[in-house]
Amino acid sequence: MIRRLLIIFLTCHLSLLASYAQSGRRGNQEELRKLHFATMAINALYVDSVDEGRLVEDAIRGMLEKLDPHSSYSTPKEVKEMNEPLQGNFEGIGVQFNIVEDTLLVIQTVSGGPSEKAGILAGDRIVSVNDTAIAGVKMSKEDIMKRLRGPKGTKAVLGIVRRGISETLVFNVVRDKIPVKSIDAYYMATPTAGYIRIGSFGAQTYKEFVEAMTFLQHQGMQDLILDLQENGGGYLQAAVDIASEFLEADDLIVYTTGRSIDRKEYRARGNGMFTKGRIVVLVDSYTASAAEIVSGAIQDHDRGTIVGRRTFGKGLVQRPIDLPDGSMIRLTIAHYYTPSGRCIQKPYEKGHQKDYAEDMLHRLKSGELMSADSVHFADSLKFYTLREHRTVYGGGGIMPDEFVPLDTMKYTRFHRQIAAKSLIINANLRYVDNNRKKLQKAYADFDTFHRTFEIPQTVIDGIIKEAEKQNIKPADDTELQRTLPVLRRQLKALVARDLWTMSEYYCIINENSDAMRAALKMLE
Repeated sequence: MIRRLLIIFLTCHLSLLASYAQSGRRGNQEELRKLHFATMAINALYVDSVDEGRLVEDAIRGMLEKLDPHSSYSTPKEVKEMNEPLQGNFEGIGVQFNIVEDTLLVIQTVSGGPSEKAGILAGDRIVSVNDTAIAGVKMSKEDIMKRLRGPKGTKAVLGIVRRGISETLVFNVVRDKIPVKSIDAYYMATPTAGYIRIGSFGAQTYKEFVEAMTFLQHQGMQDLILDLQENGGGYLQAAVDIASEFLEADDLIVYTTGRSIDRKEYRARGNGMFTKGRIVVLVDSYTASAAEIVSGAIQDHDRGTIVGRRTFGKGLVQRPIDLPDGSMIRLTIAHYYTPSGRCIQKPYEKGHQKDYAEDMLHRLKSGELMSADSVHFADSLKFYTLREHRTVYGGGGIMPDEFVPLDTMKYTRFHRQIAAKSLIINANLRYVDNNRKKLQKAYADFDTFHRTFEIPQTVIDGIIKEAEKQNIKPADDTELQRTLPVLRRQLKALVARDLWTMSEYYCIINENSDAMRAALKMLE
């Protein structure tokens, strides 16, 4: 099996090996033969039985671990899970759900999806799938998802318990392609300022972005707040397409180059949707990769203002290399550079993955997340923006133009504990489930809800009582009083999410965001 895998792998990537040999390296055939002999010897002579597949995977992982932190190996299952959000769809029945007391509760059906077409409603409980009980059996969320998902065109027979109906209902749902949204939210933050939050950059992100921009411009948007906080990146082309909408024709967005890769430039097409209005980009320590490309292009062209904290610092380009069994290697082949010439990749030492992974902890301990003065760049990493010639730095993420410190006091210890125990989310699910029709009747539109709704005190009291049962208590009344405003806002946002969408959730939750406040203040 190992020999067959090696032959197929080498055949599929003959062109790569040829270019490698032409680069001046000698002895590569000897090294490949050495690896081949080692695997054969272990398989034939080792004292215990050997899992050949695992042996090959461990060898690949071992090689990649000695390279940079972003070269990686993924199993066929991991490849499928990784590609779904980037490709923008998966195949299933089309519901958003959560597990409440060992029962799957439908939060929302996907608009136009199979479940909505079949007549399934928000608030329904799915108790069985194809005659297999999934309620009251302590089945994991992952196992439930396996039963709900399946190839397009296959049928899922769902047993549904609906409030007010005594018998179990049966629905035949034909699975289909279900869209995965990469834009989390968009709405008008003020009468003239629009807000768009991009969660990741996938195959459908640009299309979603154009739809969001079109909607906001029809609402009178003159300025844009682009939220890239916690955006870990994704497809480079999606980032280029979006950045192009803000820049003038032929403006450089990003370029890539590597040892075996010639310089490749990505430039703005021109005729962008938003080349004149003001832009504020929100970033934080988890803004990475493709999100840094957008941020870097806007900053280098002095097109907008970056607000938040220093970004992650991932300036490496990976090429996916598909292996015969469906697994994949993501191999770093180049660095990418912002228009001013900055490589924003933060420093790393090959083979020392742990230090790299703990970078966020180092930033917290150094005080960087609380004070811009704790961030230090070497003079050798100094660059200048292209229009106003402001000083910017490479080699460690993108430093914002307007620093917003992390507020470590916003969430109390008591709040963190009740959130970790899922007491908040469970209380919200029960409240909406019990009052959905009453809420929908009382709040026909979000504006009325936003202005007038307050979470009932009974819900708050229930959370505190349940916390006491689990021996979770605030240290004193002061901690409790500091917790309550944040808790009420969070619960109100969750109710809005369940009645409408994530856009309404962020409209409420962002009112307590320091970065959002800073952005709005700049636009006043």
